[in-house]
Amino acid sequence: MTITFWGWTRGSQQVADAFNASHHDVHVVFEQIPSGNAGGYAKISNAVKAGNEPDVFNVEYPMLPEYVSQGAVQDLTSRISGLTSKFTPQSVQLTTFAGKDWALPLDADPQVFFYRKDVFTKYGIQVPTTWDQFRTAAQKLKAADPAARLATFFSDDPSTLEAMAWQAGAAWFGTSGDAWKVGLRDAPTQKVAAYWQSLIADDLVRVQPYSSQAWSASLQNSQTVGYLGAAWSAGALKSAEPTQAGDWAVAPIPSWDGNPAGGMLGGSVFVVGKDSKNVAAAVEFSQWATTTPQGMQARIASGISSVYPADPALVPTAKQAFNTTFYGGQDIFSVFSDASAAIKPGWSWGPSMGVTNSAIKNAFSALTGSGTIDQALRAGQDATVSDLKARGVQVVGP
Repeated sequence: MTITFWGWTRGSQQVADAFNASHHDVHVVFEQIPSGNAGGYAKISNAVKAGNEPDVFNVEYPMLPEYVSQGAVQDLTSRISGLTSKFTPQSVQLTTFAGKDWALPLDADPQVFFYRKDVFTKYGIQVPTTWDQFRTAAQKLKAADPAARLATFFSDDPSTLEAMAWQAGAAWFGTSGDAWKVGLRDAPTQKVAAYWQSLIADDLVRVQPYSSQAWSASLQNSQTVGYLGAAWSAGALKSAEPTQAGDWAVAPIPSWDGNPAGGMLGGSVFVVGKDSKNVAAAVEFSQWATTTPQGMQARIASGISSVYPADPALVPTAKQAFNTTFYGGQDIFSVFSDASAAIKPGWSWGPSMGVTNSAIKNAFSALTGSGTIDQALRAGQDATVSDLKARGVQVVGP
């Protein structure tokens, strides 16, 4: 039997190849598609509308409610009920709706802070544990090297802001009876927005698109020496900056009071397309990719992936498979484990995150001019409410 699999997560081709080499009853045909926001979601949505979506595809946690609400993926409750106990509580919460299980989680990536330890040592900068210390470190770096900045506010990616709002205790989405509650400008989010707006206003951080040539050049030239990323970023940074091996390290994300706290930044799941005629085989492959040492080994041994598994039993496999020479041999998975344990409970994604994120992203483009983060949040709120009401969904205010 042959099934089709679409994805963009690093190491996916190697996972499909390893599965095919070890299984003879099911053969996976993998197609690499652009990352979700770069066109992958549009391709999937078009395929769903045309009735020719793949048997299996990856989506990120924020987009899963949207695909579920559109009826684009299959209810897997009866097929994976015995597996959900394997995954972190955060992953299960984000893949369960109305008491039904809709996906198999791959990773549960907590937000962490990557920094140039050589530059920090050179200028006597302490690794910040609070956001106040983060501002102080940014000021000290700029004073020592006027061309250098501590971090970047990504003008094309709302997910970093969302993870920090999550950390601060925000709750953008919830339900009240049959209605959705939408509140992108709650007090915790306003706190985060004001803080980053002040860093931007004082020219203490860059405002650039993620993975842009400008941002990559600033990393290569040691003009950006920190990166608020996630566990998956370890592989991406290692691949992007091989000449800086040994210069980077990983630390917990700063918090408001110095106590461990965080949110998830990214993370993907495996879902089965609504029209798949090979559901059992699709689940077999998805289960193998997300819950077996062989599946995780195949992904991370590619050298370009550093996911933090949603199945904690696979963390030792991931740790062993990922070469940490780039990070000076640091036990980065211990940092990831501690950060995962500190993820705040209670966060939910909304049923229209494509619209939400597009509106925020479009408004972010004005941040280098007169635009503000709060204006972007307001745009996201208005667009989300309008979209839900146009779909006949009842909405209540924050």
